[in-house]
Amino acid sequence: MESVVVRGGKVLEGEVSVSGAKNSALPVLFSTLLAEGTHTLHNVPRLKDVESTCQLLELLGCKTQREGTTLTIQVPTLSNFEAHYDVVRKMRASILCLGPILAKYGQAQVSLPGGCAIGTRPINLHLEALKTLGAEITVEKGYVHASAKKLRGDTVLFETATVGGTENILMAAVFAEGKTIIENAAKEPEVVDLANYLNKMGAQIKGAGSSIITVEGVESLHPSEHTIIPDRIEAGTLLIAGALTGGKVKVTDCIPEHLDALISKMRESGFQISTEESSITVHPCTVWKGVDITTTPHPGFATDLQAQFMVLMTQAKGTSVITESIFENRFMHVQELSRLGADITPKTRVAVVRGRKGGLEGAPVMATDLRASASLVLAGLVAHGATKVNRIYHLDRGYENLEAKLRSLGADVERLHQ
Repeated sequence: MESVVVRGGKVLEGEVSVSGAKNSALPVLFSTLLAEGTHTLHNVPRLKDVESTCQLLELLGCKTQREGTTLTIQVPTLSNFEAHYDVVRKMRASILCLGPILAKYGQAQVSLPGGCAIGTRPINLHLEALKTLGAEITVEKGYVHASAKKLRGDTVLFETATVGGTENILMAAVFAEGKTIIENAAKEPEVVDLANYLNKMGAQIKGAGSSIITVEGVESLHPSEHTIIPDRIEAGTLLIAGALTGGKVKVTDCIPEHLDALISKMRESGFQISTEESSITVHPCTVWKGVDITTTPHPGFATDLQAQFMVLMTQAKGTSVITESIFENRFMHVQELSRLGADITPKTRVAVVRGRKGGLEGAPVMATDLRASASLVLAGLVAHGATKVNRIYHLDRGYENLEAKLRSLGADVERLHQ
């Protein structure tokens, strides 16, 4: 089992670039199933989840090839419509192959997905939406069985905004007969990126990035070329890393407006943040105050940055209240941060953080999910002594070379292979 050891006390300084967005690359990769031929995708990060997606595409009959950050996917006419448990169990995003396979081939069998243990994240919203478009769906022996001779456009109203659900229905609706209207659609930049690529392939989608998306069904799509947007969660994580250590860190190759909520809260806390067209800089700050956050769907404060921001608040002056409104089980990192000496009182969906700068002590900790992994590495940057983060495989699912990027800024961090 691999682990990461962080020796705290180093001030991070310099520039660091952001990789492509995991949460954009995965749905775009699955969208290639809608069009036979060769697709070319740029700025695709090297991540375990991307590898798992390529593995699934290959099991379905596709061929993938990587050169640097460019992936080419050769998509044949599929004869296999099953996404097997052995691959799907590794990541929740595998459910995103359901919409495109069903829409193009009229049938799909997809194993119920796995991924991070941060809450139930039910896929019932995906399935109910597909039923609205005319799909017949059953769940048997751990598999979703879906069929439809021809999907029909209709109005899909999501009870709660769901990124995966919106993406699945977007891909299914491109071949649905007539118009599909998605109401209470997710507004995340990754949804917009998917819609942009679908439109490049010949889809007719309007309104992505708003709460109402319309899709006019088409007969066929063609392969195209696309550059994946930068990873806003990685950008935020690196920004918080610089802020924590009191250094000046410039995060490049990002889209600042994707992080408006984080930047606003950091400024409220006392940090000076400057932005340019494709970069964000956090300036040195020795004292910052506790501020409250509530995670909400985009453009609100991202749940994927909650754990990292909590670490920042452990070093703040005063108390902060962090409310998690997206996932019911996303405070598992609290126990591990407490092992390092953080003063945090968790309740079901609320955590009270009492800041005390310099109060963390290095210790062995266990990563429970992807973003918790990142938060523990960040905590190690300001803890006295060495912090050993175990079960680090979660980190590789969503961050490309995080240790190398932190080392480039001056951090003392290394990976142990045991």
